[in-house]
Amino acid sequence: MYLPDHFKENDKEEIVKLIEEFPLATLICFLEGEFIANHIPLLHDKGDEYVGHIAKANLLHEFFPEGTKALAIFKAEDSYISPNLYPTKLETHRHVPTWNYQVVHLHGNLSFIHLKKDKIAIVGKLTKQYERIYSGEEEWKMADAPKDYMDQMIENIVGFRFKVDRVSAKSKLSQNREDIDFLSVQNAMGDLNKTFLENAMDRLVND
Repeated sequence: MYLPDHFKENDKEEIVKLIEEFPLATLICFLEGEFIANHIPLLHDKGDEYVGHIAKANLLHEFFPEGTKALAIFKAEDSYISPNLYPTKLETHRHVPTWNYQVVHLHGNLSFIHLKKDKIAIVGKLTKQYERIYSGEEEWKMADAPKDYMDQMIENIVGFRFKVDRVSAKSKLSQNREDIDFLSVQNAMGDLNKTFLENAMDRLVND
């Protein structure tokens, strides 16, 4: 990833927050000269490890039965930025369009999990965290479904563990612009209901 110093995201709390808010990762592996990409939610488990699951019909676990190196990419909210958002454009007109975004790249090793109890733990952890966010007091629980149905669903998946050995993150949020331009872009994000971007820019102002 192209990562100029002024766009490097070094705030660990911000990185964790981004992954929790946008957990659907693009998980990339390499096999026999070809890239294999899957879109899978990942959930932080402990330390530098994340967990998730795939359908058993997804041959990823057969391609790499002993595990493999992988790259997980998380992308948060993004937005096109027009030169018209920069008040200083009126002075020089020396501005061009750009794009603001936040991304996290996790580099690590992927290994697969086949034990039923471990797969249940992974699914339970994922649903517990996100049901609370999206359903509140009406959250769905695994016990709400018939046992034979859940047993079949668990049989049809394969769990995995992703152990991270390197993290790179980027927050491209107009922080290289003059203050008046930065604040104008931030206000525009609010007007566009790009709340996550607006709040991320606010964090830069208050740091």
